[in-house]
Amino acid sequence: MSNYGKLLRKIHFHPLFWLVACLAIITGYYWELLTLFIIVFIHEMGHASCAHFFSWKISRILIMPFGGICDVDEHGNRPVAEELLVVLAGPLQHIWMGVSVYLLGENELISPEFATMFQQFNMMVLLFNLLPVWPLDGGKVIYLYLTSRQPFLTAFRQSLVCSVIVLIFVHLLFLIVFPFNLNVWVVLLYLYATLWLQWNQLRYSFIRFLLERYSGKQTGFKKLDVIEVKGNEYVPAIMEMFRRGCKHVIHVNDGKRMLGKLDENEMLHAFFAEKQIRARLRDIVYHD
Repeated sequence: MSNYGKLLRKIHFHPLFWLVACLAIITGYYWELLTLFIIVFIHEMGHASCAHFFSWKISRILIMPFGGICDVDEHGNRPVAEELLVVLAGPLQHIWMGVSVYLLGENELISPEFATMFQQFNMMVLLFNLLPVWPLDGGKVIYLYLTSRQPFLTAFRQSLVCSVIVLIFVHLLFLIVFPFNLNVWVVLLYLYATLWLQWNQLRYSFIRFLLERYSGKQTGFKKLDVIEVKGNEYVPAIMEMFRRGCKHVIHVNDGKRMLGKLDENEMLHAFFAEKQIRARLRDIVYHD
């Protein structure tokens, strides 16, 4: 089996998928579910194939009744352009799927009813994933934009706040257009729950971002970022200024003169290896 074929072993089905599948068979909507499954499967395999091309570690590909998730063990230290390609690789699949089904329908190789249903589902999944709400693809584009311009933790926090604002707006819109659609309510509740969970795990995500840098797995440094701070600042507070795509040098002063310099690796070593989580910079700086 090829390396790309091994991605199939990463596929897992959420228990709710099997519940919805049983209901679809009982109610006679199995063709609709199968069509939606094909679209979601190809979408997620687009993400997974692109991530595999860049040698990302893929944890699993989870298929749910209303979408999917390609879980990767990457935490914000890949080049922005590379990560953007992985994010866009899912939505781009909908273009060739739509064109293919259109051509098949025009040549009467599939029924007009199936072609119409497929195109509707294909567009629905595409537009849904482009919503600027984490963890949808549109939300990840916003996350990439913000993290490329601001400190990682600040940008990630802002992307989640933006996601909540957009989701509330979408929720209010759906209350007007689809007030009694159960599927819409399930999807909205899932997104609210995901955002709440990610907000609670924000600090954990930040630590993983730092650990990747400490272990030397970060790639794509484009510039050197000099951080000017006072010696009485705490180590964790300064690490919150770290940005993706940058190598940091910390200049420590006492307000009047330079006390010394710290490379970010020295600070990360003090934090993770020496457990100096409450240390001030003046305690660990090498004096010039």
